[in-house]
Amino acid sequence: MLQNKRFVGISSVVASLILIAAILVAQFGVGSTAAQAQTTTPTVLPQSVTVVGEGSVSIEPDIANTTIGVEVVRPGIQEAVAEVRELMDAVLTALQEAGVAEEDIQTSGFNIWAERNYSPMPVDTTREGDNQDQVRYHVSNNVQVIIRDLDNIEDVLNAAIEAGANNIYGVNFSLSDPTVIESEAREKAVANARAKAEELAQLTDTELGGVISISEVIGQGGGYFGGNFAASARDGLGGGGAGPIAPGQLKLTMQLQITYALQ
Repeated sequence: MLQNKRFVGISSVVASLILIAAILVAQFGVGSTAAQAQTTTPTVLPQSVTVVGEGSVSIEPDIANTTIGVEVVRPGIQEAVAEVRELMDAVLTALQEAGVAEEDIQTSGFNIWAERNYSPMPVDTTREGDNQDQVRYHVSNNVQVIIRDLDNIEDVLNAAIEAGANNIYGVNFSLSDPTVIESEAREKAVANARAKAEELAQLTDTELGGVISISEVIGQGGGYFGGNFAASARDGLGGGGAGPIAPGQLKLTMQLQITYALQ
């Protein structure tokens, strides 16, 4: 009799476990299947077209940027450094006297490097100048200069050269505040992009809708100055001076990538 009661008890427990398992399958198994089915449903993307519009504006520059420096080569490092310091002090004074504001002059580089002359041939060390391991020290100091009076560019460069500058790295023209010009170029870029998108919509028998996204192209081709205004100055050796400088015109180009909806 006791065995029968025990058997009935075990059977009830088994039945309860089976019932619980069935409930869990009903609640979670079907749900996970539905969720899986939902994730595998393909997403239908709206029709769209993406184009890059370009807008350019020409304008006269109002500032010039250049790098002016001095460099000396001497057998002693202290001698070279002292001479560069003296020359640069003279150049800075000349720049300010020529009309360049102090805040428009900024040091861009100070360099020292040793030039060692190793001769593969036997040398007579008893003779002066026949040292097999001769060392010469190159010391240079450069400053970046902003020239705001473009009619005064040649005078500024000549003043620096006469004061001892023997390195002048290019003359680049730009705008002190390009904000207004950038806005005008963007407006033209938007118009250019819409014209391209309308043409593509017409070719594909669709109608152009609203803008989905828009972004400015940064880097090559977007937001850059260009033009035939490149100029350089000679270093002034042999009695020469700064060559003729022509600012010309700048052309600011902006590019925008725009995605439109197609209907």
